[in-house]
Amino acid sequence: MTTSKGDIVLQLDPEKAPISVENFLKYVDRGFYDGLVFHRVIPTFMIQGGGFTPDMKQKATDPAIKNESFNGLPNVRGSIAMARLSAPDTATSQFFINVKDNPGLDGNPDLDKPGYAVFGMVVAGMDAVDAIKAVETGTRSQFQNVPVEPVIMTKVSRLTAAEATKRIEASKAKASS
Repeated sequence: MTTSKGDIVLQLDPEKAPISVENFLKYVDRGFYDGLVFHRVIPTFMIQGGGFTPDMKQKATDPAIKNESFNGLPNVRGSIAMARLSAPDTATSQFFINVKDNPGLDGNPDLDKPGYAVFGMVVAGMDAVDAIKAVETGTRSQFQNVPVEPVIMTKVSRLTAAEATKRIEASKAKASS
């Protein structure tokens, strides 16, 4: 994921979150996310994107998917999860990346309490995530916590294992310098 604040490399978990991963990759493969923004940024919580253009027009999506929040993947710093409405099976294209551990978002099957389905982790580029969480935000029409200067996802694409390894190594080298 190339953003106006840097690259973010994600490792998805199709074993534990097959529906969410398939859904996300369907949007990725058709270029749906390219040019969209992170429209909701809360520095002590998460960064959310995948639904709005820079002028805050919502993009039409595919039908909602089944919630997979009982998959055992926790909402920890660096995890990516499906955003949804209050009803559990309402996730479409929007996602968020946790900027801190958010255990209150995890599903609890013992209480039959659905949460927010995690489907992967940031494996390189948390510096970009942290840069996004640090942007100035405000209110824009009915939306709160919107970056004053749009943070754009310029390109979201799949990486080969070799490409991912190269980016992870580059990220590690950058972090240690």
